[in-house]
Amino acid sequence: MAEDQNPQQAPGAAPQQPTPTFAIQRIYLKDASLEIPHAPDIFLVHDNPQINVQLEVEQHPLQEANVYEVVVRATVTAKVTQNNEEQTMFLVECKQGGIFLLQNFPNDQMPMILGITCPTVVYPYLRANISDLMVRAGFPPVYLGEVNFEALFIQRMQQQAANAPTTPQ
Repeated sequence: MAEDQNPQQAPGAAPQQPTPTFAIQRIYLKDASLEIPHAPDIFLVHDNPQINVQLEVEQHPLQEANVYEVVVRATVTAKVTQNNEEQTMFLVECKQGGIFLLQNFPNDQMPMILGITCPTVVYPYLRANISDLMVRAGFPPVYLGEVNFEALFIQRMQQQAANAPTTPQ
């Protein structure tokens, strides 16, 4: 009669690693700000504005084990030139947050998950909120383009490596 073996682990095999878990706990609008410094006159300007978009990603662990907050912030500024003077049409800043449960991932993968995967999940909500806010403010919607968070992550890592102090050998 054959012995019953634990199907989870064969004799002599290395112990199994726990399965990694990625779970979205919550997506939320953390902050929204809109400034229209030259209203109502700016609504009468029909020139196409110059639009500048800046993105930032922040992440940090929360008090609960294996739970992290990731925030993507977009600042959108539109400027027009009227009577040879540059005027701000609008300035909108939104912070879209997400709370993520990340368990059993190798430590070397955590920066990539927090810097690429999580912002990729949060960003579509940010885009929708900015567009909605602009329409509610009386402007045409602003559609933010797709973002390659992997390329941004690599660029940020390269900048950190370049700015790191070198130690003499």
